[in-house]
Amino acid sequence: MPWVIRDVVRDINRASGRRWRGLDPLLPVPGDLAAGCSEPFQAKGRDGRPAGLAVCRHQTFPEDSLSQTWGTATRFVLTARLRDRDTAPAFDDLLSQWRDHLNQMPQARQDDTSALVTWPARDVSGVRALLGHGLQPMTVLAVRPAERPGPAPQAAAAVRHATRDDLHVIAAMEMGVIRYDEQFGGSVPRPRTEELVWADTQIALAKQPDWIWLAERAGRPAGLLVIQPPADATWVGTMTGLHPAAYLSTLFVVPGERGTGTGAALVRQAHAQLDEHGIAVTLLHHSQVNPVSGPFWNRMGYRPLWTSWEVRPAAAIR
Repeated sequence: MPWVIRDVVRDINRASGRRWRGLDPLLPVPGDLAAGCSEPFQAKGRDGRPAGLAVCRHQTFPEDSLSQTWGTATRFVLTARLRDRDTAPAFDDLLSQWRDHLNQMPQARQDDTSALVTWPARDVSGVRALLGHGLQPMTVLAVRPAERPGPAPQAAAAVRHATRDDLHVIAAMEMGVIRYDEQFGGSVPRPRTEELVWADTQIALAKQPDWIWLAERAGRPAGLLVIQPPADATWVGTMTGLHPAAYLSTLFVVPGERGTGTGAALVRQAHAQLDEHGIAVTLLHHSQVNPVSGPFWNRMGYRPLWTSWEVRPAAAIR
C-alpha cells in the first residue's frame, strides 16, 4: 500500500473489524490488504472521508494443480474493506471501479476466467451491490464450533479409518465428489484431474490416515470423509477468529446409500475425533446452489460464515 493511505487503511480495517464482530463473532480480525495488481480502489463516503478500499489480485493455476479443478484457471479476486454499517453505496462504487478495471484487460474476456468476491455471509448490506453487478452466490464456507451437537444416531453403515489398501476406493470417491459438484459449477474436471486426485490421495494416506474415514455396508464401500487437521488447514484458518481450525475437505456417499444416515455417521465419527483433539472450529465448503448441501450441513451443526460470489468470464461483470 502506498504510504499516503496507510492511516486510511488502518482506520477502515478497524471499522470493518468492529462491524464484523457485531455481525458474527466467528469472523476474524480483518488482516492487512495485500498489494494488488494496481493501485487500491477507493470509495468516498457522504462526509467526504474514504468509506471503502479494495484491491484486485490475479490468480492463475497451472495444469498440474488440483486448484484448477475447483474453479476457473484464472481468477480475479477482489478483497474489500468497508467502513460504514450500510456498505451498499461504497461497495457499489468499488465494484464499479473493479468492473472498469477488468474491462480494460483482454485476459478477463477469456472463457476460463472468473471475477470473485468472498463476503461475510451475515453482511446482508452488500448483497444488492453484488447482485447488481452480476455476481452470483456460488460457494459457502461453513463453520462448526467445537462440541456443537448434531442429530441423534440412526442405523447406518459401519465406519472405520482408511488404510493404504483403500487407495483405489478413496480416489474413486474423490472423483465422485468432483463429478457431482460439476453440476453446480463448483468443479471443472480437467484432463489431468484424475491423475492429480490419485497422487493427492496417496500423499494423504501416507501422511494422515487417522483423519480419513470410510463407511462400509456388507463389506462394500458406502462413503468417505476426509479432514485436514490444523497443521494442513492454515490456508483456510485465517477465515475465522477461532483457533485451531480444521477443514473438512471431502464428504461423499455412494448414490445407493444416500438418505440412509451414512453421511451423518461419518460426520459424527469425525466430530468426535475433532472434539477429542480440542479443535476449536471446523470449516468446510459447499455449493450454495446444491439443494441438499445447506440443509444437510445445518443438521450436522454447521452454518454459513462466508459466501463466495462469482461471475464467469470475469469481464461479464456489470
